[in-house]
Amino acid sequence: LVSSPYIRDLAMLVISYGMCINLVEVSWKSKLKAAYPDPNAYSAFMGNFSSATGTVTLVMMLLGRKIFRKFGWRNAAMVTPSMIGITGLAFYALTIFAPFFEPIAASLGTTPLMLAVVVGAAQNILSKSAKYSLFDPCKEMAYIPLDQESKTKGKAAVDVVGNPLGKSGGALIQQILIFGVGSLAAATPWLAGILGVLLFFWYKSVNSLAGQFEEAMEASGESA
Repeated sequence: LVSSPYIRDLAMLVISYGMCINLVEVSWKSKLKAAYPDPNAYSAFMGNFSSATGTVTLVMMLLGRKIFRKFGWRNAAMVTPSMIGITGLAFYALTIFAPFFEPIAASLGTTPLMLAVVVGAAQNILSKSAKYSLFDPCKEMAYIPLDQESKTKGKAAVDVVGNPLGKSGGALIQQILIFGVGSLAAATPWLAGILGVLLFFWYKSVNSLAGQFEEAMEASGESA
């Protein structure tokens, strides 16, 4: 199955999602603690964050079916990396180029740190809601045209290898960088670059898998 481009692309989607989420989330939580050193203020923010995540996820679940029906599998599969890419890279930009954004933040009555916290929160909320409403359904739909053996073995390979590799891979990258450059703050530009590379391969895998999925669905007499 390692030699199967279809399963390989599917695994790349899962690995990319896990790594991208992990890379941004750890950096965001460090900024969040800096912005809210008081435990009560931190808890209040996390309470609002949880409520917002639930609300946005519900809305995305309702929109998800319409997105699939109107735009098809390929475009639906592009939504999650696009959301993570736009908000994740914006978060890193606010972190790396904080002095540049100071006048803009001041005109909004805030600071680059608080803007980074808000954008990072938006990234977290959108990526989690997109996972449940679009990413997971896209992944499950991709198994439909496979024969029973490929479906069973492919699912096992993606779940057993892809999920843990995505989560642990992101953490490992951060540990290596922190060890190499001395701190999470110093590693931030590197993390932004790695996020960009992961997104590139994610988009590439989506495009590749979409073509194979559409061909397989046509071959099996079903419409995507």
